[in-house]
Amino acid sequence: MDLTQLIADVGGKAAVGAVAKRFGLNEDTVASAIDALLPAITKGIQSNVAKAGGAASLLSALTKGDHQKYLTQPESLLESGATSDGNGILAHVLGSKDVSRQVAGKAAEALGIDSGIVKQLLPVVASMAMGGLSKRQSDGGSDLLGELGGLLGGGGGGGGLGSLLGGLL
Repeated sequence: MDLTQLIADVGGKAAVGAVAKRFGLNEDTVASAIDALLPAITKGIQSNVAKAGGAASLLSALTKGDHQKYLTQPESLLESGATSDGNGILAHVLGSKDVSRQVAGKAAEALGIDSGIVKQLLPVVASMAMGGLSKRQSDGGSDLLGELGGLLGGGGGGGGLGSLLGGLL
């Protein structure tokens, strides 16, 4: 399972379009930003799942939260709740605002996008990532952790940028 593909399968173009509308960007720019930011989020999830109680915490968050709405109802990405939820997710998976800022800064530099915009995009992308995982879990992902092992072990894509961003963690 690939997190980028999971997001595309669940929310796809509609989710990217909603984010583009929210930030006044074109869809290609948003898609590139999502691809650039997901590896760091993936590595953060991997790090958390590897900690004692981390897997149970993730599964609890996936079942208790209403994260999948960010992909099944992409218009919810236009609301401030997507940012609030995303900031909570980032605090959990990246650990600090400093790391979040570094991830956003590196992605902005690599993409040639204003870092202020990427800093605003990061929590929304985190909400989308949890939305994809939540949807997969609710659709019968009984072995979601096993699938996550493949996803997380693979770094979630992003190539060299993924390695660069993942290195921040």
